[in-house]
Amino acid sequence: MKEFGLQLWSIRDEFQDKEHTRAAFKTIASYGYTQAQTAGAYDFIDPAEFRKYADDAGVKIVGTHYKWERIKNDIPGTIAYHRTLGTDEIGIGGYGAKTMEELREFIKTFNDLAKIYHKEGFVLSYHNHSGEFSNEFKVYEGKTRYDHLLDELDPEAVKFNLDAGWAQMAGMDVRALIERMAGRINIIHVKDVQAQYCYGILDGHHFYGPERIEVGRGNMNYKGIIETAEKCGVKYFVVEDEFYSTGNPLESVKMSADYIKANLLEK
Repeated sequence: MKEFGLQLWSIRDEFQDKEHTRAAFKTIASYGYTQAQTAGAYDFIDPAEFRKYADDAGVKIVGTHYKWERIKNDIPGTIAYHRTLGTDEIGIGGYGAKTMEELREFIKTFNDLAKIYHKEGFVLSYHNHSGEFSNEFKVYEGKTRYDHLLDELDPEAVKFNLDAGWAQMAGMDVRALIERMAGRINIIHVKDVQAQYCYGILDGHHFYGPERIEVGRGNMNYKGIIETAEKCGVKYFVVEDEFYSTGNPLESVKMSADYIKANLLEK
């Protein structure tokens, strides 16, 4: 891994107006981030201006988590927006299908849209949480929701934004999953998982379990994960910090960047 990016959801409160947006790009660049993935639409600013602030800071937009309703209902606008940002990956943050019928409908819609966008030079991408790996759908066909997505989404027009941390939280073998998905992942979300987080008190006892944390503060084998990912064609490694042990999102993304530069980046 020669460089790394940040999912801007990690510091979403910094993107409220133009002044803070410009400052945020400069700040993350100073931490060592050279790439970014957006989260949302940032309607307070013209996309060209947003792109300029990123470019001026030396940060390349490598993908988005865009609004699903706009992807479905405003195809020309979605294309124009992503062309302005300079990325060919149009992503969504997930889809919580509750029934097989709903999942089938989503897969069909996603594939139909992906074909349209692919003709214009784009791919649609799907980002997971832990729920896609649950057993709730195995009663139907012996497959998880993620199995259905892998088996039924168009491999030419659709890519996966694999969140390694959420996959780990779900009990998956992350490296084996990446190998299974070889050639189908452009972006991996890098977040760590700690073992002994206290969720609260249940029946008078403290309840502990795994939880997300900054990169380097958990137990994930990112040296091995990155090695496997690079062999399997992954293009971008994007930090997504959502649990802030520092109490401050900017301090947390700096903590993750410092660990990556010291331990994971090619020297």
